[in-house]
Amino acid sequence: MTHANASPLTADSPNALAAVEAEIARACKDARRDRASVTLIAVSKTFAADAITPIIEAGQRVFGENRVQEAKGKWTALTSAYGGIALHLIGPLQSNKAKEAVALFDAIHSVDRPSICQALAKEIESQKKHPQLFVQINTGEEPQKAGIAPAEADAFLASCRETYGLQISGLMCIPPVDEPPASHFALTAKIAARNGLKNLSMGMSADFATAIALGATHVRVGSAIFGHR
Repeated sequence: MTHANASPLTADSPNALAAVEAEIARACKDARRDRASVTLIAVSKTFAADAITPIIEAGQRVFGENRVQEAKGKWTALTSAYGGIALHLIGPLQSNKAKEAVALFDAIHSVDRPSICQALAKEIESQKKHPQLFVQINTGEEPQKAGIAPAEADAFLASCRETYGLQISGLMCIPPVDEPPASHFALTAKIAARNGLKNLSMGMSADFATAIALGATHVRVGSAIFGHR
């Protein structure tokens, strides 16, 4: 299911990555933003190494994965073969996977409860490695979806910093699939601004141009690059 303002981009050709890059550049120009202010995260979850390799060879270096074990299984070899790869965990994180997540990922977009904060704080201290951390906001307050309710965001962010000593880089959101995304992006940006956070992980294949217009610094694009799963 896609949003009403879904991008016409498809992944039917080897030029899919270039088409996405061009669309990001247009969105940045329309928003009067520097293209360098937006990081494209190519969402490679569920795709095997042979599907990812051509995208790396086309110049992409930032990738998103949903599961720690899946990422570990395919990226160990890829990161050895190619330099400059940055991996972002964009799916939910279990506390018992925090050790592996901190070791493997350069950014974690799904900080959403005290147990995760505690586990991450322990591993960051132990490993002396500091991945970028994003707090996930459940802007639609959907019961089936992870994330902090907007009304609880300020208190949770204060707890991340003061109780657990975490350096929070920004916020992440996934709007409800049956609602226009703009209001959800705007709400996330408002929460980030009042908490002094500069990074916003929001926008996917169907709506990343809208997200960029509303301040996204990281867009998570999968199907427009790799095709549908």
